Amino acid sequence: MQLQRTALLCLIAALSFVSVDGAFAQKILNRGPSPNIGRPMGPTGGGGGGFRGPGWGAAVPGIIMAVPQGYPPGGPAVDDGPRPSSQANRRGASGAPPANERRLVPDEVVIELRNSVSTQQVDALQRRFRLTRIESQTFQLTNTTLYRWRIPDRRSVAAVVRALEGDRLVASAQPNYLFALQEGETRSEGDPAQYELAKLHLSQAHALARGDSVIVAVIDSGIDANHPELAGSIAESFNALTSSTGPHKHGTAIAGLIAAHAKLMGAAPDSKILAVRAFDPKDAGAEGTTFNVLKSIDWAATHGARVINMSFAGPPDPAIHRSLEAARKKGIVLVAAAGNAGAKSPPLYPAADPNVIAVTATDAEDKLFEQSNRGPYITVAAPGAQILVVSPDSGYDVSSGTSYSAAEVSGIVALMIQRRPDLTPDQVRSILRATAKDLGPKGPDVMFGAGLADAYRALTAEPAPRTAGSPRPIERVSNGAR
Repeated sequence: MQLQRTALLCLIAALSFVSVDGAFAQKILNRGPSPNIGRPMGPTGGGGGGFRGPGWGAAVPGIIMAVPQGYPPGGPAVDDGPRPSSQANRRGASGAPPANERRLVPDEVVIELRNSVSTQQVDALQRRFRLTRIESQTFQLTNTTLYRWRIPDRRSVAAVVRALEGDRLVASAQPNYLFALQEGETRSEGDPAQYELAKLHLSQAHALARGDSVIVAVIDSGIDANHPELAGSIAESFNALTSSTGPHKHGTAIAGLIAAHAKLMGAAPDSKILAVRAFDPKDAGAEGTTFNVLKSIDWAATHGARVINMSFAGPPDPAIHRSLEAARKKGIVLVAAAGNAGAKSPPLYPAADPNVIAVTATDAEDKLFEQSNRGPYITVAAPGAQILVVSPDSGYDVSSGTSYSAAEVSGIVALMIQRRPDLTPDQVRSILRATAKDLGPKGPDVMFGAGLADAYRALTAEPAPRTAGSPRPIERVSNGAR
């Protein structure tokens, strides 16, 4: 009898536990997806920082095992295309700038909203946070709308960003960062011999391809489209700025290193240039901002660019990272200058972004250009010291910087794409690294990456098979350019 009574009490207790825990589990499930899905869990349960991979949620009472958020460590990643930013995505690391970051417009913020947000909601948001709208634009790459708003009082950018991040309508908020063109000292005389042609084996490569009609976007300062070296090379132009000053030496030099075809020889002389002006050195307030760079990337991607050259550098920028990631998934090859801040500099962006091919500079003796940045993100090197370049008004200069090395590699990529239009960005990177001439310590290193780029070997190398989920190259190679 006592045994039966004990068994009955145990059964009642078990049923009570299941009922309570079942109700609790149902309550959890009814909440919908966790706002931290796809984000690593921080020490207090919040999302992790940076661009790290997904993590796991905590166990729920009454459930044997928690549902994984994203995918388990070491498990397969499912690439289902670019995702628009959302409030869930930004509940990890804040978009507020670090305390010592000064590379930003001091009284502006960039705010990202989903396209479903109404005009009335945007107006209410602006009033709620006491901000003044400057401009806005819908971006096709991310399928969101970005707003550039001014802070009219003396509140700090960091404080306003953190406040905006607490609003349910705001997908992301961050500073309007500043980026700088990566050129060194220029002098207007020098040996006209282009030593980079021999170093990169471009003469041999041009027997196989010259970049015929491959579109390369140059996001830079103004380009002199009337320079004899660039006659017929500019397919289209876009001005991301509100001002309309004349051509500038940096943008003209970059375009010439890619497509020159008169006294000088560019790396891809028959390629077509999308001249995109995002930098205005005469107006520091508008020079190289987050907003102007984003507009430029989006325009280039929608106008048929197969390669985007970015010879500028600045701080890590979450919005630009998302735009570059979307561009790479469309099959666009992204090339950037490593930076001219020297050996002690932290990584500069966009070169250090994982979606980008980072290029450093060497001299005529294959030594590292002293001002070059170092880091494990360097992909390859190309000549960048004392380079003969074109300048506005039919001029020529000799100049130095990783900017010029990036332009040469962008031209090599155009040759590769002409020869094999189906190459993916990952295949391009792998070929450049596999065919480079090793410099410095044996194997890849933080100074030269895989070594000095070799255009001829890159064109004759067999690409590795595409992996599952790798980006497909865009189908449209040209956009009406002749």
